[in-house]
Amino acid sequence: MADQSTPAERIDCAVIGAGVVGLAVARALALQGRDVIILESEYAIGMGTSSRNSEVIHAGIYYDTGSLKAKLCVQGKHALYDYCESHGVPFKRCGKLIVATHDGQLEKLKALHQKAQDNDVNDLIWQDQATTLAMEPALNAVASLLSPSTGLIDSHALMLAYQGDAEANGAMIAFNAPVLDGEIKPDGIRLNVGGEAPMALDCQVVINCGGLHAQHVAGSLVGFPAEHVPETHYAKGNYFSLAGKSPFTHLIYPIPEEAGLGVHLTLDLGGQARFGPDVEWVDDIAYEVDPQRGDKFYAAVRSYWPDLEDNALQPGYSGIRPKLKGAGNPPMDFVFNGPAEHGVQGLVNLFGIESPGLTASLAIADEALKCLD
Repeated sequence: MADQSTPAERIDCAVIGAGVVGLAVARALALQGRDVIILESEYAIGMGTSSRNSEVIHAGIYYDTGSLKAKLCVQGKHALYDYCESHGVPFKRCGKLIVATHDGQLEKLKALHQKAQDNDVNDLIWQDQATTLAMEPALNAVASLLSPSTGLIDSHALMLAYQGDAEANGAMIAFNAPVLDGEIKPDGIRLNVGGEAPMALDCQVVINCGGLHAQHVAGSLVGFPAEHVPETHYAKGNYFSLAGKSPFTHLIYPIPEEAGLGVHLTLDLGGQARFGPDVEWVDDIAYEVDPQRGDKFYAAVRSYWPDLEDNALQPGYSGIRPKLKGAGNPPMDFVFNGPAEHGVQGLVNLFGIESPGLTASLAIADEALKCLD
């Protein structure tokens, strides 16, 4: 524990983490008129998972029906498009194709179509080979699903907009302010914050949006029941960029694989193509991309784009997804760990917030606040 002699400042709400979800949560609290501080261990917003992903607005196709991921993705998608339009956040509703590259994948593609309908994603269009190739002639595909509500977003611009809304409604943000530890007290939650200006905060509400570090934060709170802190697993996703112009105007996704959606082709808002992510289970947070991993990308990409040339892929960037189970396990749902679960009033932990966290961020914020009721 940090030095208990430090006088504590009192604040209504503390949000831990200034990624896209933390900023959305802080915004929602501030819009309610609450006194909010955002505690961020890094020197700027969105330095972790929020800025190291595909920047895709997902439709809500893949997730288990009835799961939080499915429900919040669909809710969040609609809210996010409205928000981007009203706040001038750059986005593009470009659509994506999920492709079956041979007849053996057609049943899986049909199953995805049914799952999408079960998840209230009712705009998917089944396309035969001729229609698919007329849309994207460079593809190898026997059929595809067109998802017209899938899009792209400038994630940093979105986070800046959330930050602006929060601050305009009185929220404060403290950078280089890691939460060292804390204590569950009878009248609230004590957080001990490090950095250049250490402080102790006595909070009525703490929402832990620590992302990759959320379990560590929860586990550092004296008096918090340890059985409510899940395991931490890191799945690194590497991206490679395409040297040269892309022949595609839509996002291209293969049939999903274990722990991810396969090595897919996405575009940035300028039309530059990138491929990824793959799945690399790691023990530590390190973002260097091993160029040799690109060797496996060629085979994966050529399954749906056979004309990909040798030496056309360059190491790009990587991100790390906070997983609640390790390799060989099915993906788990988002976990909202609030007073109803652990019995500590005013504390909500968000665990396992990976994709579609960006798409669902506004809906996740609303759900987190419901946990306080």
